[in-house]
Amino acid sequence: MARARKKAIAFLASSAPSAIAARSALIARYGDVPLHDADVIVALGGDGFMLATLRASQALDTPVYGMNRGTVGFLMNAYSDDDLDERLDMAGEEVLNPLSMCAVTVTGEKHEALAINEVSLLRAGPQAARLRISVDGKVRMKELVCDGALVATPAGSTAYNYSAHGPILPIGADVLALTAMAAFRPRRWRGALLPKSAVVRFDVLDPAKRPVMADADAQPVRDVVSVEIRSEPNIRHRLLFDPGHGLEERLIREQFF
Repeated sequence: MARARKKAIAFLASSAPSAIAARSALIARYGDVPLHDADVIVALGGDGFMLATLRASQALDTPVYGMNRGTVGFLMNAYSDDDLDERLDMAGEEVLNPLSMCAVTVTGEKHEALAINEVSLLRAGPQAARLRISVDGKVRMKELVCDGALVATPAGSTAYNYSAHGPILPIGADVLALTAMAAFRPRRWRGALLPKSAVVRFDVLDPAKRPVMADADAQPVRDVVSVEIRSEPNIRHRLLFDPGHGLEERLIREQFF
């Protein structure tokens, strides 16, 4: 029986010393190719570096296998420099669709960005933000007074969304979580579940007195007056996970701590 061809691997590392050292060790064992020639990309770092890697490689449609050289590593596999070829052959694939953010500032500038986890709006001054929320062009909440609000994907539902007491969503669910942070009025409003196809718009009320910033996976835009968020089904991020450690299992496990 002929052996399967070894995959051409591109190794990327964060700026952490442990990630840089791991990249050197792995390249010595498995070689390294440019991104455009890779069958698979191996990202070495934490979740933030994985998000950056997915953004940088989204035009390539190349699967990304992460190994944790950071802190939490929710999107990463355990690090080992042994048997990488076998691990890549056995890995299962999860496909994620990002959110797109279109934010308009007080000066009329338009900023667009993609987010795999969430798009959030946060107060940028001492006073609470005042937001109007529309879904698919219909105003659903005339005024939300809060520290902020976010829209999260299932993959991002265990991140900022969960810390804000939002729901954990199954990875295959065609829904988005809309979650408030420290809502003052309505005081007990915790958010909503929306279909994945929904277009969510936030309008900032009184932006001069109560400034608001928007953030798409650590891509901030200050002094926004409106933010529109939608899922992008035509953009695919392919993540690889070791058997038994995929996102579905991790999302379930998070709920039983």
